[in-house]
Amino acid sequence: MPLQNRVTPGGEIIADPARGTLLGNRGILHDAQQRLDAARWRHPHWIYCRLAFKGRWRKVMAPHRYTELFFLDEATALAAGHRPCCECRREDFRGFQAAWRRAFGHGASAGAIDRALHQARVEPRSRRQIRFEAPLDDLPDGAFVLLPDGPSPLLVQGDRLHPWHPGGYGLPRERGSGRVSVLTPAPTIAVLRAGYRPGPLIRM
Repeated sequence: MPLQNRVTPGGEIIADPARGTLLGNRGILHDAQQRLDAARWRHPHWIYCRLAFKGRWRKVMAPHRYTELFFLDEATALAAGHRPCCECRREDFRGFQAAWRRAFGHGASAGAIDRALHQARVEPRSRRQIRFEAPLDDLPDGAFVLLPDGPSPLLVQGDRLHPWHPGGYGLPRERGSGRVSVLTPAPTIAVLRAGYRPGPLIRM
């Protein structure tokens, strides 16, 4: 039975057998039986990492170790409120950091980025993902949205919207126009507009 450790663009942590391509960290969220408790983070430093790095090995959801979260791809991790790891994804972090400076002009240390993202990604009381409305025409590639006529997350890429599934993207649809609900945090949208490009699509 799959563990509850796959993260959706909407920020939910679900159980699904599909394998992710990136590893995430929000602290220890599981108990001794590898079940998630009520917490969905233990610190504000939400990162995503490579699955393999310098031969390191981890037992998934080991006692007293951080809960390994998994993402389909980089755009999914960004939508869920994470940013690249400073160690195993150093070049990606530097690119993200440079785009952050272009977007905001200041506050581009890892700690400052984490604090800004944390304010923009989670409602303090409900602990739900913060979403906002925006014109679909105005969103950069790599953003995730929800349309009024459907519950499935869609990835913006050029003139197409790609439906997200845990195992990959389905057949694209026309991008169209109108106002949509944006899942990707507002600061990350600004970073995407400033030139940061997440990794390639993963097809089903």
